[in-house]
Amino acid sequence: MAQNQGGDAAGSSGGGGGFFKSIASGFSSFKNQVHGLLGYEGLEVINPEGGTEDAEVEAQRGRWKQEERDSYWRSMQKYVGADITSMVTLPVLIFEPMTMLQKMAELMEYSHLLELADECEDPYMRLVYTASWFISVYYALQRTWKPFNPILGETYEMVNHCGITLIAEQVSHHPPISAAHAENEHFVYDITSKVKTKFLGNSLDVYPLGRTRLKLKKDGVILDLVPPPTKVNNLIFGRTWIDSPGEMILTNLTTGDKVVLYFQPCGWFGAGRYEVDGYVYNSDEEPKILMTGKWNESMSYQPCDLEGEPLPNTQLKEVWRVAEAPADDKFQYTHFAHKVNSFTTAPKKLFPSDSRLRPDRYALEMGDLSKAGSEKSILEEKQRAEKRIRESKSQEFVPKWFDQTDQIASTPWGELEIYEYNGKYTKHRAAADSSGTVEEVDITKTEFNPWQFGNVAETS
Repeated sequence: MAQNQGGDAAGSSGGGGGFFKSIASGFSSFKNQVHGLLGYEGLEVINPEGGTEDAEVEAQRGRWKQEERDSYWRSMQKYVGADITSMVTLPVLIFEPMTMLQKMAELMEYSHLLELADECEDPYMRLVYTASWFISVYYALQRTWKPFNPILGETYEMVNHCGITLIAEQVSHHPPISAAHAENEHFVYDITSKVKTKFLGNSLDVYPLGRTRLKLKKDGVILDLVPPPTKVNNLIFGRTWIDSPGEMILTNLTTGDKVVLYFQPCGWFGAGRYEVDGYVYNSDEEPKILMTGKWNESMSYQPCDLEGEPLPNTQLKEVWRVAEAPADDKFQYTHFAHKVNSFTTAPKKLFPSDSRLRPDRYALEMGDLSKAGSEKSILEEKQRAEKRIRESKSQEFVPKWFDQTDQIASTPWGELEIYEYNGKYTKHRAAADSSGTVEEVDITKTEFNPWQFGNVAETS
């Protein structure tokens, strides 16, 4: 596995499966084999296991047929170096039957860690639990299928899991911004998320512009997260795989304590892949607890001295382990991912704007790629039509459950407009839950409707 150590575009994001450069002559031969196969100078195929014995076989792997790869590359090569977050129409072949809003909800799978954090008296162990919670979602993020981009005004609701009520909403289309709020008796979680990308030909850098706030209710401490960037390798040629090299920083804004964890980049022959190491620091930046593990497997911790060495008579203890997943699942879903997609986690009187009701998502879930593609195109055209109506009326889109603030947050990858939860959903949900009416949702009969001006007619 090659890691780019130079200063070119492929390496500017901080690593994560860069181009084959400055390597031994044997591996240079491998590089030439790949170029000869592809016919496109500059595209690299990177084996996630690090093998180099057969470049042609590796390049032919993946979900694309040869003619599809050629056609897709011809249409995409003009975007090299650009942010393609919402400017490119992608084929449903590479999608999973879930939206970005639902993917945000997958963080709730291991919410028991937040219960432990909230009840914990040790401020450093509290950070061990919360950092492990944030790491736990990376097992889901390693899936190589792309979630659907939410339609403006689309929502996702989740209840019936550990007492959590979650609402997510697509609050902006250009730039694409999602906001979510989740809460139970132990915590309050709020996030504004704006993804920024850089297309590099056969790979994609993903920069997580976002502001995350986690409040633990017992002591009222507030935590802030800065996650590492992500790199999607082998988009067109070879087996697609994902790496997230870089630092995750979780800061207790109340006390100044923090966790700094380093996600190792995948090295030659897969060395270091999935590994995470770092420390919990006090406000004086002295290490108190070391943390180590793999983001797709488990995390452990051990008290340490000021040099970062384990304290005598202490042992490494496991704090989190990934739950058993279904075998041979088509979309690499966990049991919880299936739960997120089902109506068992849906509340009474589900909004017609809910992601579960999207016809393109449902068609893909049923295995009908042709219908999924046509339904996706219809939704996208309706979104464009509604934008024209909004502009003709000189109106701005106004989210229902989140308010745009005048705050602009600085992130390592750019500035972010902040949306805050306005509390209206809590009142709505309380009223709906107290009503005696139970409305069963039939996905085949309930029309998806996130539209501000009603279900706009399909138009050119």
